[in-house]
Amino acid sequence: MLVLFLMSALISAQGQQILLQDAAADAARLIARNDDIARAEASIDAAVAGAQMNIVADETLVCVTASATVTVMVPLTLSARSCALAGGR
Repeated sequence: MLVLFLMSALISAQGQQILLQDAAADAARLIARNDDIARAEASIDAAVAGAQMNIVADETLVCVTASATVTVMVPLTLSARSCALAGGR
């Protein structure tokens, strides 16, 4: 029974990781197109409640790292990074 519980908890955490990765990609594209940063933050938070966003940009790329802590028996920190061409090109 414990094994089934652990497996379902890990599958849930993996689902959160996938949502976080998708949200990071969306946020990077939004920021690269000079969209509102608040909108990008909202997309991250909508995907995984309480997630935080960090932006690194240069002349050609905008990269977003999204991270969140989920609890699966113990707290786990999930992180996802995605980049998009600056200027929406």
